[in-house]
Amino acid sequence: MSFEVPGAHALDDTPCRYGASKLLVRGPSRDLEQPYLSFLGGSETYGKFVEKPFAALTEAAMDIACVNLGCVNAGVDAFVNDPDLLEIAGSARFTVIQVMGAQNLTNRYYRVHPRRNDRFLEASTLLKKIYSDVDFTEFHFNRHLLSTLHGISPERFRVVREDLQDAWVARMRILLGKLGPRTALLWLRHEGHDAAEALDTVGAPCLVTRAMLDELRGETACIVEIPVRTAGRAGELAGMQFGPLQAPAAEQTIGPETHSRIAAMLANELPALL
Repeated sequence: MSFEVPGAHALDDTPCRYGASKLLVRGPSRDLEQPYLSFLGGSETYGKFVEKPFAALTEAAMDIACVNLGCVNAGVDAFVNDPDLLEIAGSARFTVIQVMGAQNLTNRYYRVHPRRNDRFLEASTLLKKIYSDVDFTEFHFNRHLLSTLHGISPERFRVVREDLQDAWVARMRILLGKLGPRTALLWLRHEGHDAAEALDTVGAPCLVTRAMLDELRGETACIVEIPVRTAGRAGELAGMQFGPLQAPAAEQTIGPETHSRIAAMLANELPALL
């Protein structure tokens, strides 16, 4: 498949779709006939609120087309279940996969929206049995659900957390198996964030630990670990574009200087893998 691109490095914030995919990814549409790298991920990869996300900056640094398949609020499920985007990523010279949170996937305890993976749809009979004192109709987002369940009973929550983490590793193996060995995992590790316990802590990837990533090392070319801070904590809001009502969301994502730092590290790591 082929799509027009308005010019080298000319990325903007207008989302687009490829083929029959229902996922809105960072636009504009790119020419898929020339050699390219692909980037899969959630809001950070998309580059919410920034003019040039790290995929665009990596393109400028490496002088090779970088197709940004980042989708706001997407988790692993969104990509595993999207054959059109998997075809694009599978045809790339190399694919960078952002490590996305374990909370945003359907599992034994709850079901998430197939595209907006951060949205909670329904609790399973098993979860209702474990937390019989909870009214699940009050929840619309997975992080709110998990933070509440953890706060009510860390002991009961332990089995939920362990199952989510096991499901995440299994789902990532499916994704990596579909894309082959020409992949790198991009771990944007939020400083001060205890992924195993502090569910109400701002930042991603929620519930993902180093041990979980170690299980995947044999199935990907490398894991690029980059410590980051949210734009609010890093003082990068001045370089971002958002409306007054979007300020709280902007504070919780990563800012332009962090995108530049990520791109610089990727431009240093990727050439040896191509």
